[in-house]
Amino acid sequence: MRALLDTHTFLWAISDDPRLSRRAAQIFIGPSDVWLSVASIWEILIKASVGKMPLPKPAAPYLMKRLAENRVQLLPITLDHILKTEELPMHHRDPFDRMLIAQSLKEGWPIISEDPVFKKYPIRVIW
Repeated sequence: MRALLDTHTFLWAISDDPRLSRRAAQIFIGPSDVWLSVASIWEILIKASVGKMPLPKPAAPYLMKRLAENRVQLLPITLDHILKTEELPMHHRDPFDRMLIAQSLKEGWPIISEDPVFKKYPIRVIW
């Protein structure tokens, strides 16, 4: 199964956070084809740089290492993804989450997320 990770899902999975659901952990460590949007990397680096997310400094090499160690592939942002965001109802106002929703829709992949607002969109949410 190919699936897109929400930002928090990736962070919780790489840190063995107990908030990660059993199902999400199984998909993350299993044979599934898991992807992380470059939007999530961007979000993490912004939050780390302003002190909202405690990560090793510099954070970018740490994240790249964790992606490789866990066989997580990066999903680039395409023009189709960007254009899809315009069609989305404003259930979610966070621009990073809106991008993930648009990517899930365009790629036809489920998204692994605890965020209840994601369920207001016509995407498959796994948690």
